[in-house]
Amino acid sequence: MSRYEEAQAVLQNADCLHDAAAVGAAYDRLARAVRAEYGQLDPLLLCTMIGGLVPTAELIKRLNFPFELDYLHATRYRGETVGAGLVWKAEPSTPLEGRHVLVIDDILDEGHTLAAIQSAILGQRPASLKTVVLAEKLHKRKAPGVKAEFIGLTVPDRYVFGCGMDYKEYLRHLPAIYAVRLAGAST
Repeated sequence: MSRYEEAQAVLQNADCLHDAAAVGAAYDRLARAVRAEYGQLDPLLLCTMIGGLVPTAELIKRLNFPFELDYLHATRYRGETVGAGLVWKAEPSTPLEGRHVLVIDDILDEGHTLAAIQSAILGQRPASLKTVVLAEKLHKRKAPGVKAEFIGLTVPDRYVFGCGMDYKEYLRHLPAIYAVRLAGAST
C-alpha cells in the first residue's frame, strides 16, 4: 500500500476530535489574545514550516494591525510518525535582535523541536519571545521548560492530523483535527 493509499484509509476511519467550527472558534480566540498583546508592539511573526503554515494563515487573516512575517523550518519527523534528530532546513532571514517575536506552530506535542527553535531564537536576543499553537497534546512527556503561551485547543495523546498537522506528509489541509483510529475501535 502506498503512503497516499494509507492516508486515504486513515482519513476514512479517523475520529474527528475538533470540527471546523471548533477550530475556527479557537483561531478567533487566539487572534483576540494576540491582538491584545502584540497590537502596539511591531511584532515579527514566525511561521514554523510546514505544520505552522495553516495556523499562520488562519491567524494572520484575523489580525488587524501591522506586523512582519517570516518563517523557519526545523523538523524531526521527515514524513514519519515518530520523531528523530532535529534538522534545520531554514532559519529566519529577518534579524531577531530587539524584536518582539511570536512563533506560530500547529501543535505542541513533546516539544523537542519547539525547545530547539526557542533556544535558537533566544540566542539572537529578541525583546520578547512567545509561542502560539493551535493544539497542545495532553501528556506528561514534554521537554523540560518548553511551553506555548497561546493555546487554541487541547487534544488527547493520540496521533492527530489536519489544520497543519500531517499523517506522513498528507492531510495537513483538512479544516478539522482528526485522530488516527485506535486499533480495535469500532467505526
